[in-house]
Amino acid sequence: MRILIVDDDPLVCQSLQLLLSREKDMEVIGTAKNGAEAISYCTNHLPDVVLMDIRMPVMDGIKATRQIKKEWPKVRVMMLTTFKDEKNIRLAILAGAEGYLIKSTEVSSMAKQLRALNAGSSVLDADVVKQLMQSHKDELTQLTPREKDIVELIAQGLSNREIAEQLFISEGTVRNNLSVILEKLQIRDRTQLAIYYWRKS
Repeated sequence: MRILIVDDDPLVCQSLQLLLSREKDMEVIGTAKNGAEAISYCTNHLPDVVLMDIRMPVMDGIKATRQIKKEWPKVRVMMLTTFKDEKNIRLAILAGAEGYLIKSTEVSSMAKQLRALNAGSSVLDADVVKQLMQSHKDELTQLTPREKDIVELIAQGLSNREIAEQLFISEGTVRNNLSVILEKLQIRDRTQLAIYYWRKS
């Protein structure tokens, strides 16, 4: 497994490189100190897995992940960060990251998770899963019954006009409600909203 480590802290890069290189089936092929360097590296030396920090100068890990998954969809991205707040978790997953680990994870466990990721599994730290579950409960209470109806119909692929006809409201009301829903759930567009709905169902 060829691994690229991306972190703006050189000590983190050096430590991870040293520790992961001890694993017989893993090779750290390089390091990068920001997202832009990671993209440039992938252009010339395509890794199997990218270990990606979130907050970095020049380009953060979420933007870099989105670009990497767009250019090289087969590259697996594991976010490795000190941040386990729900917003960063969701943004990382929506950007295409298949895994999300906390930096305090033991190296033996990290190696196991990287193998699972490389084999095609999605990997989330136990604390991250707990955070997502709690956040989802909170989000459900934010939506009104009408907003929940609209989300469900969007997930079924209905247009604003079709939703308006089914709920006996105007298209303008649907658009206004959709804007409120996207803001509440911090989701970019109706496509991501549909994906989010089916993942949570």
